[in-house]
Amino acid sequence: MVRQLAQPSDLSFGAVVTLSTLERLGPHRLTDLAAREGVTQPAMTQLVTRLADAGLVARATDPTDGRVVRVHLTEAGRATLAARRAKRVERVAGLLAELSPQERAALSAALPAVDALVDLASGERTPAQQETPAQQTTPARRATPAGE
Repeated sequence: MVRQLAQPSDLSFGAVVTLSTLERLGPHRLTDLAAREGVTQPAMTQLVTRLADAGLVARATDPTDGRVVRVHLTEAGRATLAARRAKRVERVAGLLAELSPQERAALSAALPAVDALVDLASGERTPAQQETPAQQTTPARRATPAGE
């Protein structure tokens, strides 16, 4: 569904995922980014070069090891992600408005299970961890769908 809600852009899905990773997790080495996103280091190097040329990311020397370069999101990168998300929120709101009240209620009831799946997939939670109702988060917790 994330791909279907995405608006046409000059950014590939992989580029958006990489930008989102940098936004969520902070600066990364190229090798760590490549491993995290499941691509080769040369492929990530090319992607980061394109993103840097567009002003969306920048490279900086690691403060703890001057031989290491870390990639970080720029303010332009943050603004790009925010604009994409705002457009997607507008699109989802329009789609939700077309659903019946019963369909919206069913979606709302399913959100805790969807959140649990996202947490499991991202490694934020293990299958053994169970949330009590008091620990469960509201639907607003997920400000961004997976991948953005």
